[in-house]
Amino acid sequence: MANLLATKPIKTILDEAHETGEHSLKRALGPSNLIALGIGAIIGTGIFVITGTATAQHAGPAIILSFVFAATDLVLEYAFGAATVASGWSGYFISLLGDFGIKLPASIAGTHWDEFIFYNNHWENVTKIVPKLKLLGIDPATLPHAHGVFNLLGFLAIVFCTLVLVIGIKESANFNTAIVVIKICILLIFIAIGGNYLFGHRELMAANWHPFIPENKGFGQFGMSGILRAAAIIFFAYIGFDAVSTAAQEARNPEKDMPIGILGSLLICTVLYILVAGVLTGLVNYKNLNVPDPLAIGIDSTGYAGAAY
Repeated sequence: MANLLATKPIKTILDEAHETGEHSLKRALGPSNLIALGIGAIIGTGIFVITGTATAQHAGPAIILSFVFAATDLVLEYAFGAATVASGWSGYFISLLGDFGIKLPASIAGTHWDEFIFYNNHWENVTKIVPKLKLLGIDPATLPHAHGVFNLLGFLAIVFCTLVLVIGIKESANFNTAIVVIKICILLIFIAIGGNYLFGHRELMAANWHPFIPENKGFGQFGMSGILRAAAIIFFAYIGFDAVSTAAQEARNPEKDMPIGILGSLLICTVLYILVAGVLTGLVNYKNLNVPDPLAIGIDSTGYAGAAY
């Protein structure tokens, strides 16, 4: 039991951070690498998936304020972070495969908590297909239901990332930087296309943003309590910025570069999140965002062919 409460003196940690011997880690990371490391760890499932759920169920357009609260009052939980990110990535990739006519069996498309409905000769995720069925006047209860068994794509994503990390810090940092560029480009494209569409259809944004803070329907259901509850949910969107600190021994100048990496990545991501949330809730009414791929739904509403891909 005593070992569980063991601590390491600060002096020992500082000494280890400054080691340069043959058994120490190679100091190859600069400020840009550290900022990219932080952004890469932060941008993920939170902005691409949880934004829709938190917006539709708790905060409405005021999800923008939730991102601000989550950034300033952050509770990190890495135990669930990797699984959540992998699951969210899987949801988007399954959606992409579906656009090409490739449908996975329910047993390998999700975990036991994921429910699917058999419609049009395919298993579709409940959260995505039910609104469509209601518009068509079809009762979901009349269709076959099934639960997932094993999220194969999520598992493969974790295995792949693990292999990249095993190869080495320099290689994984370069790979991470490439992915960061891709992710930021995707968000900027979404902001550009969605923002441009909204500038030409300001009445749509005015309608979807009214009321900006939906009327409270009980604790945590919209209103100020809903904003705070949504902030507690979307903290996943910020998980990772302090991961920069774990790269202290690889940093060339940790005293200067670490604060830049941590605060820089947090600031950049907060600005991006606010812009994405603002555009998303302007394009689509918050009540319709409780889906696995809200950004794809948002970009579809602009009518730009192929943009969702």
